[in-house]
Amino acid sequence: MTTVYPFNLQILGLNITGYGIMMMVGFLVGGWLIDQELRRRGWHHEYAADITVAAVIGGILGAKLWYVAQTGEARTLFERGGLVWYGGFLGGAAAVLLNSARLKVSLRWTCELAAPALAAAYGLGRLGCYLVGDDYGRPTSLPWATAFPQGIPPTTASVLEREYGIPMQAGVAPETLLGVHPTQLYEAFSMIALFMILWQLRSHTKGTGWLFGLYLAFAGIERFLVEFVRAKTDHVLGPLTAAQLTALAVLGLGIVVLMTWTKQQEPGAYLTKGAKSR
Repeated sequence: MTTVYPFNLQILGLNITGYGIMMMVGFLVGGWLIDQELRRRGWHHEYAADITVAAVIGGILGAKLWYVAQTGEARTLFERGGLVWYGGFLGGAAAVLLNSARLKVSLRWTCELAAPALAAAYGLGRLGCYLVGDDYGRPTSLPWATAFPQGIPPTTASVLEREYGIPMQAGVAPETLLGVHPTQLYEAFSMIALFMILWQLRSHTKGTGWLFGLYLAFAGIERFLVEFVRAKTDHVLGPLTAAQLTALAVLGLGIVVLMTWTKQQEPGAYLTKGAKSR
């Protein structure tokens, strides 16, 4: 069993968490990947910065609002914690698409360009969750089980039973530190692998936006499966959690995109105006 303590840095009186660092890295890497793809195509690579700024603003706001909607804790709007990935995804997507409409860039090309970056950024973000002991799984005896003594919350027997309703064997002391599924790493490795696949497929000849449909389909499947070993209490339909129902919706949307976005679109004037600066 591995024991992981929160990764925190104190700089000029500010507490910088591992999650905050990896979230920033995720946005930067995502923007860089889009920049590289635009340069490869000889297009206006500054569009990568447009996407990144919109994703940061919309993503953080969306993640906060989704958390508040789930918990009713409005005070978390002004705290560092309280971020939900699906809210961040929807908020970031809305901001990016509104900005693309402002610049008259087609929805499908924006989605196509962003697909590999989304997978990479999400994987890096999940590494951040691991570094602070958040969003872990249920107790397990597997060799790679991980204990978070100062996690959010700690993985002690009493906390897991109280917070997640996980029954404990008789005789287990309340303060016993338990190893759990490192579901953050399951997701991180899965999404980084998906990024590598999407990156290799970005020269495909299928319809514009096809790559985004593939991302949605696999992201939905990944999240649906990992939820079975997550420490959760938000079961809304039998054994299925709210995240699993959302994951099924994401999978369905991905299938729709794959089936309907079958034709190539022209990139448009804004994207191609950077061709000379390739």
